[in-house]
Amino acid sequence: MSASTDASCYTIVFEDSSDSPSIQELRSGLEKGSDEVKFDTLRKIIVSTINGNAMPQLLMPIIQYVLPSKNKALKKLLHFYWEVCPKYDDNGKLKQEMILVVNAIRNDLQHPNEYIRGATLRFLQKISKDAELLEPLIPICRSCLEHRHSYVRKNAVFVIYAIYREFENLIPDAPELIQTFLAAESDSTCKRNAFVFLSNCAMPRAVEYILQHFDQIPNMDELLQMSIIEVIKLDCKRDTVHRPRFILLVSELLNSSSHAVKYEAAGILTSLTQNPAAIKAAASTYINLAIKESDNNVKLIVLDRLDNLRTKHGHVLDSLIMDILQILSSPDLEVRRKAIGIVLNLTSSRSVEEVVLFLKKQLQKTEDQSHEKAPEYRQLLIQSIHVCAVKFSEVAASVVHALMDFLGDSNNPSALDVVAFVREVVEKFPPLRKSIVSHLISTLSEIKSGKVYRGVLWIIGEYSEDVPDILSVFQEIRKVIGEIPILASEQRLLDEANREDGEEKEAAPVPSSSKPRVLADGTYATETAFTSASNARLEAVKAAAKPPLRTLILGGDFYTGSVLASALTKLVIRCAAISEDKEQVNSLKAEAMLIMVSVIRVGQSKFVTVSIDEDSNERIMNCIQTLSDLGKQPAVQEVFLKDTKAAYSKMIAAQEKKAAEKKAAEAAKKTAIQVDDLLTFRQFSRKAADDIVDELEDVSKATGAGEVREDFISNLSRISQLTGFSDPIYAEAYVKVHGFDILLDVLLVNQTADTLQSLCLDFATLGDLKLVERPSVYTVAPHSFQSIKATIKVSSTETGVIFGSILWEGPGMVEQCVILNDIHIDIMDYIKPAYCTEAQFRSMWTEFEWENRVNVSTSVTDPREYLSHVMKVTNMSCLTPEGALSGECDFLSANMYARSLFGEDALANLSIEKTEAGSITGHVRIRSKTQGIALSLGDRITTSQKDGKPPV
Repeated sequence: MSASTDASCYTIVFEDSSDSPSIQELRSGLEKGSDEVKFDTLRKIIVSTINGNAMPQLLMPIIQYVLPSKNKALKKLLHFYWEVCPKYDDNGKLKQEMILVVNAIRNDLQHPNEYIRGATLRFLQKISKDAELLEPLIPICRSCLEHRHSYVRKNAVFVIYAIYREFENLIPDAPELIQTFLAAESDSTCKRNAFVFLSNCAMPRAVEYILQHFDQIPNMDELLQMSIIEVIKLDCKRDTVHRPRFILLVSELLNSSSHAVKYEAAGILTSLTQNPAAIKAAASTYINLAIKESDNNVKLIVLDRLDNLRTKHGHVLDSLIMDILQILSSPDLEVRRKAIGIVLNLTSSRSVEEVVLFLKKQLQKTEDQSHEKAPEYRQLLIQSIHVCAVKFSEVAASVVHALMDFLGDSNNPSALDVVAFVREVVEKFPPLRKSIVSHLISTLSEIKSGKVYRGVLWIIGEYSEDVPDILSVFQEIRKVIGEIPILASEQRLLDEANREDGEEKEAAPVPSSSKPRVLADGTYATETAFTSASNARLEAVKAAAKPPLRTLILGGDFYTGSVLASALTKLVIRCAAISEDKEQVNSLKAEAMLIMVSVIRVGQSKFVTVSIDEDSNERIMNCIQTLSDLGKQPAVQEVFLKDTKAAYSKMIAAQEKKAAEKKAAEAAKKTAIQVDDLLTFRQFSRKAADDIVDELEDVSKATGAGEVREDFISNLSRISQLTGFSDPIYAEAYVKVHGFDILLDVLLVNQTADTLQSLCLDFATLGDLKLVERPSVYTVAPHSFQSIKATIKVSSTETGVIFGSILWEGPGMVEQCVILNDIHIDIMDYIKPAYCTEAQFRSMWTEFEWENRVNVSTSVTDPREYLSHVMKVTNMSCLTPEGALSGECDFLSANMYARSLFGEDALANLSIEKTEAGSITGHVRIRSKTQGIALSLGDRITTSQKDGKPPV
């Protein structure tokens, strides 16, 4: 049997050639075996038939020895065989043996057992394209509509539907028959099947049924309600006069007990009418579903629909903000993030106070550590409050002090978000500066993180503008840094510990002993008991409880020490500028210089974990030099007092400008069309009766948001040659990526003068790719073409390889084979540019474990041009602000970020410099949570920089 191009693929079956019995053995198993043996034999025959070996000579033995069996499992398997076996001879006529099969099917349709009847009816649905087989069985199928058991009736309805759809002339009165059946039927599943028939084959009768049972529909079964909603959707695409009644019905279905019905009803209601009351009712339904539904995936889908509704009818949903906030009771963080995103887009000056108050209450709840995912949720809430406070200045004062209580939070990201928020508020709202600075000064003793200390010290150094605040800062810093000089006080503690230990040893002398010890360089040294005791006392002094800032410095955080020095320098310079008390200024100056020198000295001693680095040492020394020359270098003092604050102001202005441009671009995105573009009116176009276009599609096309037409030239670039021009079969594949699927459209050309029988295209994959279904078996005529489609599922962003072969039977039934070229799937189809904050980038950079370092070797001579080249090659966006990249410089460092369709993050850092010879040297570091993305992006850069151009 030659398979047609639209033959169905029912299942994926594996057949081991070593386990394939001969035809004689199969015949013997059918003749002499028990029901179990016959079952196993018939299963092997079905597998062989699906894989292209039909074995027509076994058809009659199966009819003789298997067909009379009363075993239900064997009958079910026999239905599978009738489905796939060759039913026609070489001339296209029905085989004589099939008359016996039809007779057996007739008997099963009249069997007293309802399961056999129902199973046989289900089988007939699968062979609905064979009119010669079905025609003698139609009267019995009609009679099954009156069977006492619902299992038989519901399958009988779908058999009539399948036959009527393919061969309307065999049952011309099917719509009237099913309509009569629907009116008398009581079983919900049978009614639903009958209604589906009417909705697809006789739409006016389905609409008539809805109008006749209008009042009973809200109390009907869920499946029937879903079908009714689908009919309403289809009917309203035409100019129906029943739209008002349908809107009323769908509004009542919003109160259904079924979540699925509610969801569908809300979706269709928003397309039937744009009435604010209806939009609000649909949105309320979505909100209730998101609150009550237990499946997080369903919640996310519902929230997507709600967000889509917000983009079109935001003003209508303003009153539902507090209801949307109830979704935050969900424990899933992604659901909370999406819900808060919707709320932030809906928040206005009228509702911002209520929103912020609710978020503050949620923030207080996260202090309870039993709260699920409290640290992550707290960080999300802080970021949301940050957005509200910056956007609406009237609430900034009420939230900034509440958030500053979290500066001492053990969860470092949350505290960093608070610092970023406070820094932005104190810059944008000058009236709040004094109270914020006072609060920050009082919280210095509660802070535990070095990053948070650095942010707070910068804010205090920049915005402490009067003498009382400056004095308060010095007073608080004395508490958090402890006794100074640090080195002298630590040495005194060690001496006291040695003295106490020596007194104990005099009371109880211990003989000294020695043992070899391996040093860091691999050499040996002698360690005595006295040396070990001395080291133990030193470690005890280090481990003693100390003030927080002192602990950080002794722990090796000298970057924080350099920020402290810079902040003290700014405070002293500002105090000298505004204070007339020279003695007080000199006192502060001396104290500040003592603290700075103390940090340097202790950084060079044995009391710290790691020695002070050169950068921190140099910066602190610069601060000391500036204070020693106080009043002598106005330009340097100008840098400390004004330039850093001006740079931050400029950065905030750049961020606001970028956000405004993005908002304006989204508002005007693709809405402009040319005045001479062709307009297509769907109402005037000639289409088939079943070719129905959604009204929403017309609206999207009218606004310029329709689908982008594919470029023919770009399609040609996606064609991969699979075989050579001299092979018996020439094959090429067009590779098209659809989201999470890859569609392979393979064209086969028979270049021989022979008919190729049982031709099979076998594909296999490497990587996270999975073949959805196995292509069918084909027969290709001489010099003819055959098009084969294959779908492959993609589950992650990793480079995948598709390989395979073509098998067929040549002259003399000799099996022949052609091996195909490999198809490499480009991960760039799954990586899209994205944006994240600097804090998020640094957090992910620290967290991700896979790194790929690519050395720069290119003919490009301009650093900015090479950055653009890498961004284009990797589909990544540049996170480094344009202001930081502007200007002429021989060195360039930039951060880049992208996100895959599967939610995977890709980070990159480009560090390059221009040499005196004019070439560029440096490297690109790529980090990712998975190894595949890091390696693939690195390979992409390596292959593209050979000629300095992106790969085509």
